[in-house]
Amino acid sequence: MPKDYGTLPAHEVRRRDRAVTDDAWIKEYLNKAPYGALATVDNGQPFINSNLFVYDEETHAVYIHTARVGRTQANIDALEQGVPACFSTFSMGRMLPADEALEFSVEYEGVTIFGTATKVSEPKLAEHALQLLLDKYAPHLRPGKDYRPITADELKRTAVFKVSVDEWSAKKKEVEDDFPGAFVFPIEG
Repeated sequence: MPKDYGTLPAHEVRRRDRAVTDDAWIKEYLNKAPYGALATVDNGQPFINSNLFVYDEETHAVYIHTARVGRTQANIDALEQGVPACFSTFSMGRMLPADEALEFSVEYEGVTIFGTATKVSEPKLAEHALQLLLDKYAPHLRPGKDYRPITADELKRTAVFKVSVDEWSAKKKEVEDDFPGAFVFPIEG
């Protein structure tokens, strides 16, 4: 009898053989992943914001930033109180061809976070989160040396969102290096 996935916890991975339960691996992945997507629902309308992000182990949360106006914060009152959210990031590896169309596959790894999204209204926390983002994406540059540090006026021109981690799940599929016919999908840019 097939599983009733509607009754299982959202963070449960269907393919247990591909589940990653090592929190250290999950944190390392979040620290290296270049981008992710924040999903929320506003008045019944699902919305996804793809963005750069940073995981802060100290607060066990993901931070993203965006413009002060726009779809991500369309329901600002709800975000002040916190809204259920899902955040996901993943990487695609090689394509894995097969003799049968339905057996084609792909290597991958990724993390999905379930929690609450809130707008960060405390200026010190917003500045901390933005600095974490700068440190992640430009680790070779330092505030006060390579660029002017974040100012109060700049904080007023951006919005910072925090996704507190309630639960997370991760999965990974990798195969032997000599998998017959494996190839990297070309990304046009």
